[in-house]
Amino acid sequence: MAVASNPKAIQFIAPKTPHRNCSMNISVCCLPHSKSNLRAYGRKEKEALLSMEVKASSPKKNIDFSDPNWKERFQDDWDKRFKLPHITDILDIKPRPSPFSLEKSRIPPEDLNGKALDTWNGYVNNDDRALLKVIKYASPTSAGAEAECVGPDCTWVEQWVHRAGPRKDIYYEPKEVKAAIVTCGGLCPGLNDVIRQIVFTLDIYGVKNIVGIRFGYRGFFEKGLEEVPLSRKIVENINLAGGSFLGVSRGGGNISEIVDSIQARRIDMLFILGGNGTHAGAHAIHEECRKRKLKVSIIGVPKTIDNDILLMDRTFGFDTAVEEALRAINSAYIEARSAYHGIGLVKLMGRSSGFIAMHASLSSGQIDVCLIPEVPFKLDGPNGLLEHLERLIQDKGFAMICIAEGAGQDWLQKSNATDASGNPVLSDIGVHIQQKIKTHFKEIGVPADVKYIDPTYMVRACRANASDAILCTVLGQNAVHGAFAGFSGITSGVCNTHYVYLPITEVIAAPRTVDPNSRMWHRTLTSTGQPDFI
Repeated sequence: MAVASNPKAIQFIAPKTPHRNCSMNISVCCLPHSKSNLRAYGRKEKEALLSMEVKASSPKKNIDFSDPNWKERFQDDWDKRFKLPHITDILDIKPRPSPFSLEKSRIPPEDLNGKALDTWNGYVNNDDRALLKVIKYASPTSAGAEAECVGPDCTWVEQWVHRAGPRKDIYYEPKEVKAAIVTCGGLCPGLNDVIRQIVFTLDIYGVKNIVGIRFGYRGFFEKGLEEVPLSRKIVENINLAGGSFLGVSRGGGNISEIVDSIQARRIDMLFILGGNGTHAGAHAIHEECRKRKLKVSIIGVPKTIDNDILLMDRTFGFDTAVEEALRAINSAYIEARSAYHGIGLVKLMGRSSGFIAMHASLSSGQIDVCLIPEVPFKLDGPNGLLEHLERLIQDKGFAMICIAEGAGQDWLQKSNATDASGNPVLSDIGVHIQQKIKTHFKEIGVPADVKYIDPTYMVRACRANASDAILCTVLGQNAVHGAFAGFSGITSGVCNTHYVYLPITEVIAAPRTVDPNSRMWHRTLTSTGQPDFI
């Protein structure tokens, strides 16, 4: 990879060569779920994905259902895809007993005679698995079946992923380990909680050489950005504040230079906190380390308030973002209800996925219209948004709208500008809708008082709530357990309520988006009572 020519826009840049598994258009092969998924990645991220060994997560891809053994073949392919990369794949290293033990902190279980069992140790077996999908659909027409079913008749196929947690054997000597933590991308509630738990868990293993890399990947090569020593004492109370103790920045850099820096710093474990683009960079770093046969574990921790990482129930920061969004919605509701013909308009984050807007609308119970990137809508004419607002004003005297930032971009002029990560800079749909509403009601001679609230930075800069704090704690601990177990190129997440390890390649195949045919979206429509604006 090469570094961007503009030093103010440091990005991951990959060779512009077709992906060897993608002879088709990238939106069909590498980003399988919808065309909106392709738009969700910035230009540089698309190029980076093209250069990687990334397979689509679509379960139906390349399956010959006429083959009587298709089910066995599917499961064999699944097991290969979700096999966790390990440092012993490239190095001959013998395991050693783990110093991490839960025996001292818990009374072991007893047998029927009250005798303590010496078989319990609190470790997770390497063969433990968690089931990724739990619904057995009776018909392809069942709600949600279209996205989940594998066979044409919704044949039940077990999809197992690796359970996360401490292993009995480890592949690093804790006293010799140098571990580093880096936070990339934008701010997100819970970053400090994860940093804190990684340091705490490393300390329990016996690691004393722990450092933080400042301001994202930039900290590996930017002059003047020195490592930050980390210890239990230093990070003890950082979870009481929002933001990142280490600082964040967008964009990547030259992968070879980053790995050169990792080698020069003698880093053995690198914990990378970030979203889809950051994980794409983490995978590239992992591959370069393997190419050089370095004994380095690259472990990701999924961070995004948008909740748009594949396969995972949720990512840390999402619950807090929804909770903070409710404050904005409540304020807009009070303003709209108190005004004559008031219309509350709240714009929330969600570049390519509308999870925050959907969940905030569903939880508030005050939203009349929820607009997300995955569902197109029209403004004017019969069945348009503006006509619906007329009815709401007539029927109850006010209205409430919640819109994701990526919704309705087709209505706006494209700027072709990109941010430091290579993502397209979106036009402000909130301001556009606000002006359209004002103009429309003025034209029909009906007074309307629009109250527009954009809580973007308030939502992401706050401290993690209780739910996210617990999630961050477990993800941070499991990241360390995964590194000591010898895994690399993996991320720590929660799937089907269980904590698991996933290969990074599987979670960056495409952004996760709201399924317009899902039960959750239908529940939202039931709550808002909105029609299809088509």
